[in-house]
Amino acid sequence: MRSLLLVSLVLQTSVQAQQPPKPPVAKRIPQATVLHGDRSVDDYAYFKDRKHPETIPYLEAENRYTDAMMAHTVELQKTLYDEMLGRIKEDDSQVPVLRDGWYYYSRTEKGKAYPIFARRKGDMGAPEEIYFDQNKEAEGFAFYELGGMEVSPDHNRLAVLVDTNGYEDFELRVKDLRTGAWYPERIQKLSWGLAWGSDNRTLFYMTPDSAKRGDRVWRHVMGTAVTQDVSVYHDPDVLYNVNLARSRSGAWILISSTSFTSSEFHVIPAATPSAAPRVIAPRRPGIEYDVEPGEGFFYITTNWNARNFKVMRASFDDPAPQNWTEWLPYRADVFVEGTMAFKDYVVVLERQRGLRQIRVTDLASGVPHDVTFPESAYGVFPGGNPEYRTKQFRFTYSSLITPNSVYDYDMEDRGRELLKRTEVLGGYTPAAYEVERIMATARDGTSIPVSLVYRKGFRRDGRSPLLLYAYGSYGSTTEPTFSSTRFSLVDRDYVFAIAHVRGGQEMGRSWYDDGKMMRKMNTFTDFIDVADHLVKERYTSSDRLVANGGSAGGLLMGVVANLRPELFKVIVADVPFVDVINTMLDASIPLTAQEWEQWGNPNKVDEYRYMLSYSPYDNVTAKEYPRMLVTSGLNDSRVGYFEPTKWVAKLRAKKTDNNPLLLKMNMGAGHGGASGRYEQLKEIAFRYAFILDQVGAKVVQ
Repeated sequence: MRSLLLVSLVLQTSVQAQQPPKPPVAKRIPQATVLHGDRSVDDYAYFKDRKHPETIPYLEAENRYTDAMMAHTVELQKTLYDEMLGRIKEDDSQVPVLRDGWYYYSRTEKGKAYPIFARRKGDMGAPEEIYFDQNKEAEGFAFYELGGMEVSPDHNRLAVLVDTNGYEDFELRVKDLRTGAWYPERIQKLSWGLAWGSDNRTLFYMTPDSAKRGDRVWRHVMGTAVTQDVSVYHDPDVLYNVNLARSRSGAWILISSTSFTSSEFHVIPAATPSAAPRVIAPRRPGIEYDVEPGEGFFYITTNWNARNFKVMRASFDDPAPQNWTEWLPYRADVFVEGTMAFKDYVVVLERQRGLRQIRVTDLASGVPHDVTFPESAYGVFPGGNPEYRTKQFRFTYSSLITPNSVYDYDMEDRGRELLKRTEVLGGYTPAAYEVERIMATARDGTSIPVSLVYRKGFRRDGRSPLLLYAYGSYGSTTEPTFSSTRFSLVDRDYVFAIAHVRGGQEMGRSWYDDGKMMRKMNTFTDFIDVADHLVKERYTSSDRLVANGGSAGGLLMGVVANLRPELFKVIVADVPFVDVINTMLDASIPLTAQEWEQWGNPNKVDEYRYMLSYSPYDNVTAKEYPRMLVTSGLNDSRVGYFEPTKWVAKLRAKKTDNNPLLLKMNMGAGHGGASGRYEQLKEIAFRYAFILDQVGAKVVQ
């Protein structure tokens, strides 16, 4: 390891002595706008048009420049890739899931980028049946991702949603699992969501509107023309996104329509798929709820008179709100995330003191108990649990040092069985590392949780590099879970830290509410205050501090780059949402309209002023910025490629330093980057090589 790092440092020194390549200069084509009396000029608005004669050549020039600037790290990238791949068991298999006497699982084979989906009937000693080989299906495609996969109730048909360019325009195909042949039906330009009726012939799917908002549910009967498909449900309200699923009990087709502040559910009996949808409770402003069908009842998780949510119950016959009865009362210090109902048990996912807990209730006795976990910081996730009549509850547990561990928990005798712990190769041992959970005080006095992992023997002397990661939006919780790739940094004496900033839901619904709309600035200042705390407490120093976030976390990176550029040595912003005002003004862009309840609507003067105060693109000024790597994908439907492109172009024109600023644009992928596992590792290796090249590292003996 020492020699490899020395090679990296020598290469870096030699390149710095050479004349560096010149960065591309974007053509400035001013476009003026006036909003609320403010006149602004956007020199790079034309990048939004990928057919503009300047757009693709500029992106290609940026990629060439990035390649040239990173050429001296090629061997380091290969070293990192080999390390990360060397920790992965390439020939591996998931724990089988039992469903109606069939054992379903996926497995991977060395050298193959995608999983192989297989099953066995009766027991795991039966012959294997490969029902979907993603490697075979992906042949001829540079990108191939599944947006959904549903086996029919009789296990004879497989429906899949396939995306072949990263733009999330899915094609529906159906396979006959008895013959292996594909049915002629091919329905294109679909959204997420699939559900089979109990007749094994009726298939529900979804289409998006022009802004890619899932807005309509359709019913297709196998063997009939697609032109005969029936529109089952349509929501014209641009603030609401429609979702579709079959309940775990198998008895219901669930259609949800949700905004960021309210929700509405419709149900169709799966046994009578031609029936019209029936509403559970009409939408009401500020009222959110989720529905889980159980034995004779709908279990309804709601914030109705319960900011941190509670669980109500309603009969199948008349589930109107006036008939809801309280099943799990509101507790101000416990955030209820959701329920999973079985025939004889109900599992409630809760969050307390920032960590997820599992509460199990025996329906016969009504007595609940908690499933406990051993570490101070961890993540636990329920499995699919497709069996409804069972006492086994499957979940996956991990921490920053404990690899993914799949358990079956006996809800009756309360015992748990470890079925599999992901094998980490290359000599990894958890005992070589330590996990710490600390609290950093934000400027308003709020305590912000921070999860850290580092090698044993780490000393708080300010000399160690530290990568600080955060997301902090949409109420999405960043769990302190395991990733084998990050040990390529930790083993080079890096500290890896997660700032659980406001905007997520780590500490309950108030944590989310205090990091959105007119309180969004808390997300950004929380991150800065955590970084300041880590420097003050000598976990690192500002000349060794790396910040990283993606998508809405990329917005966070853009804001902190403007607010406190001197605090960070390096910023890595992945698919960053940085052009807040222009994007939120254009309702034709995917996600925009719904997110007026997340960020604000710039058509409203007060919300516009607030959003403008932090929008990264609008606040780029003439000053020194950190060393920066920005990534994006040309086919990204969630954060348009033009946002990071415009941001980088403006930074190049404004910034006063000579620090590296690189844009890496994947010309054939979308929001999630490459689809195959090997290409994904190469992308991570590239990011890490940039970080190591700019910050350096100590060799741990």
